[in-house]
Order: sequence, then C-alpha cells, then structure tokens
Amino acid sequence: MQRSRILPPLILGLCLGVIAPPVVAQQPEITARQDDARTIKEYRVNGKLYAIEIMPRDGSAYYLVDDDGDGNFEHSDSADLEVPDWVTGD
Repeated sequence: MQRSRILPPLILGLCLGVIAPPVVAQQPEITARQDDARTIKEYRVNGKLYAIEIMPRDGSAYYLVDDDGDGNFEHSDSADLEVPDWVTGD
C-alpha cells in the first residue's frame, strides 16, 4: 500500500526533471614531468589548466592556481586543489 503512494510522485518527478542526477566530482587529468631540481604537475579538467604543483627537490611544494580563468596563476602554499567553477562550467 505504501509503495503505491510513493510511486506516482516519483515517476512524475523523474519525468519533470525534478529529481536531480547525482553530482559526480570530476577528477583532474594530472601530467607530471621532472627535471634536475623539481617535479612539476599540471592539473586539468576538460583540457583546461587550472593548477600547477611545483615540488622542488630541496624544499616545500607550492602551487600556482588560476581561480577565475583569467590565465593569471597565483601562488598558494595550500594543497587544497578544488576544481574551480570556471573549469566545469558550473
């Protein structure tokens, strides 16, 4: 009895697009290269470069991040590399 009450609104919601699909976090494509003094990792989603991680052989890693898509990368010491909205189009 309970099932018959829930099923029609559920079907209607699906037909009208009321029930949103689950949000799937996009995983970045990471390209790494190494030279004599450091390792460089580039982070991309949908082909768009949004962060660069630089790991010197002697020293702490740091990051260059383009938060707003203007092509200007800003220095950051934080390893929190969330994909910015401009990359995903959200």
